[in-house]
Amino acid sequence: MSKRPLKRDASVAVIDIGSNSVRLVVYEALARSLITVFNEKALCGLGREVQSTGLLATDAVDKALTALRRFRALIRVMKVGRVYAIATAACRDASNGPDFIAAAERICGVSIEILSGPREAKLSALGVISGVHKPDGIVGDLGGGSLELIDVRGNQVRKGVTLPLGSLALQDASQKSLKKAEKIAKDALTGALPLKAARGRSFYAVGGTWRALARIHIAQSGYQLKVMHGYAIPAAEALRFARRLRALVATNQLADIELVADARRPLLAYAALVLEYVIEAAKPKMIVFSTYGVREGLLFEQLPAAERAKDGLICAAQDLNKLLSRSARHAEELIDWTDRLFRIAKVREADGERRLRHAACLMSDIGWRVHPDHRGEQTLSLITNGNFGDVTHQERAFMALSVFYRYAGFSEQNEPPTAVRELVTQAMDERARLLGAAFRVAHLISAARPGVLPATQFRTSERKLMLVFEHRLVDLVADRVGSRFKQLARMVGRTGSIVRR
Repeated sequence: MSKRPLKRDASVAVIDIGSNSVRLVVYEALARSLITVFNEKALCGLGREVQSTGLLATDAVDKALTALRRFRALIRVMKVGRVYAIATAACRDASNGPDFIAAAERICGVSIEILSGPREAKLSALGVISGVHKPDGIVGDLGGGSLELIDVRGNQVRKGVTLPLGSLALQDASQKSLKKAEKIAKDALTGALPLKAARGRSFYAVGGTWRALARIHIAQSGYQLKVMHGYAIPAAEALRFARRLRALVATNQLADIELVADARRPLLAYAALVLEYVIEAAKPKMIVFSTYGVREGLLFEQLPAAERAKDGLICAAQDLNKLLSRSARHAEELIDWTDRLFRIAKVREADGERRLRHAACLMSDIGWRVHPDHRGEQTLSLITNGNFGDVTHQERAFMALSVFYRYAGFSEQNEPPTAVRELVTQAMDERARLLGAAFRVAHLISAARPGVLPATQFRTSERKLMLVFEHRLVDLVADRVGSRFKQLARMVGRTGSIVRR
């Protein structure tokens, strides 16, 4: 189905040796919008005893080295072009860390960068910048061995701090006593410099155990969208949830929860505890969960400045357009066509709304291979659940609805799922309908082929909106085109007509 085969020599991998998990992620290429082609982790618990013994546990080391042997074999099989390897808190803090790293480098065949605390914080921040549109808040990356805190504003990163509050480290230092852990967390977070600037802003939660908390919250709240990245909770609600989860753990009511891996379950209470005291100390407005972190930040850092400056959502939409649309150039022409339509029809549009319209144009034909009866629902699912960043859940829903209406139309028998419509405001749904109506006209007259849309123009006269066809295209005019254009014109408060020039 793909028009673009995987370029083996362009692929890039990151081996991430964390305090809790060891992971291999392979990406299609080093690009602004990363496309994951393989992702595997092993929960080894390297940092399980570092606080109490100063050592990486022997069994954890054996598990990690076994995982790395498999990762190296996978890298060979997949013919990965370039491999980066990093290690975090457990390896930098343990006295036998250097011996482990030496053994790991022999297996992996690449140099392993042992990240300092400030370096890890910076890469976490860059990861959030790469995956969140214009972030403004504090990034908190909770690993097994440490918690990194760092302030981000747009693409600006301030100095970060590292605290020994990783889930495994806190469990170890407190001797598995939540009461002791509470005091350790409170003492460490009170006065933590980045948190002083967090009031009323977002707190971006990065790390596997915090994502496990989000997964539980999604399940318990019945939230409609099962996408982890960009999942946002008001801070007050997150605080209540963290306290409630700690109570459930204390009474052993989360022992068998299937949403969370066995090795992570004992760490949930510690992650909830840290989140609770972060919220109390920082007073943020929202908790936003990010699946973009150190690995993505590492690769984002490698990009040229011009690539880093690009919009990640638009890049992802362009990738989908090239892979799945009948004509990538037609989708680009559709952007210009709707630009002209909105300008002539005087449809008011903020910069953020224009950005989403452009992305929706690029994805407006990605469902053409699906059976006609199911194109609407299938593309709606693809966009709302798409593996890309730089977009909120509400914005995902808007783009998905725009393309859904393009395929399904506006009859009562073809209404979109209530769960998706509830993610947007009424005004956003109306704008999605308008954009969907524009797509229905554009794709009908052009058959999704390039060169047609630039040969049509829009004119207005009083309350009339006209679609003007150049003489060479007059045979494309039909009653169906006229009825769809009249429907579009009504949505902008005009009467519509077709003009042959």
